Amino acid sequence: MPKLSFISDEKLEASVQHLLTVARNAKVNVMNDINRNVVDLFSILFQMSGFEISEEDWKESEMIRQAEKTLQNHIGEFHQKLLGGVSGWQNLGIGHIIDLESASSKVIAEVKNKYNTMSGGKLANLYKDLEDQVMPKHSKYKDYTAYYVEIIPKKKSRYNKEFTPSDKSVGGRCASNPLIRQIDGASFYAMVTGQEDALAQLFSILPEVIENICKNTNGYTFKDRSFAQSFFNTAFGE
Repeated sequence: MPKLSFISDEKLEASVQHLLTVARNAKVNVMNDINRNVVDLFSILFQMSGFEISEEDWKESEMIRQAEKTLQNHIGEFHQKLLGGVSGWQNLGIGHIIDLESASSKVIAEVKNKYNTMSGGKLANLYKDLEDQVMPKHSKYKDYTAYYVEIIPKKKSRYNKEFTPSDKSVGGRCASNPLIRQIDGASFYAMVTGQEDALAQLFSILPEVIENICKNTNGYTFKDRSFAQSFFNTAFGE
């Protein structure tokens, strides 16, 4: 039996392996560059004294902080790869206007990891990009439904609503269009897989998958899986 009913173990493990490789490479690169990058030297003094940490503790936390930036930029890609491995869905890869498509469901999607990944004018630009995909008569995706996916929502209530970001160029919001929508991660996973708790299933199985992959490298194990689960419950109300 596969670990998740909606995706093969091979595709699941490949998505996890890719993100772990990104994380490890980010840490190595930061370790090599930390003494060459310009840091906020005034902040260093107040961090060490205000947080009551040593020079070595500060250096370790700074390396993690810098590496985390790189990792965060790839979390959305992880979900894109994984969702693209579900039957009937295709991951279009990097460099396209959209990330995912399903010809059978007549759906396209742009996937971002968190509700605040994009803001301001970028949201209006995204709306226009999606509009250009689903509205013109000559478009491949004419009459498809386009989704802006926020895997981690601002609040734990679910939503699947018309996407109407503010647009400074028109002095108001983008026009309501039932074909251009904004959706949270749990709702989108449910739509793609047909399973209401698909995202919760994924999060629950990830520690096991990560440990299995890590046993051949650094041997990492999670000492307390309930620690991360509590944050999932806070974000999604599961």
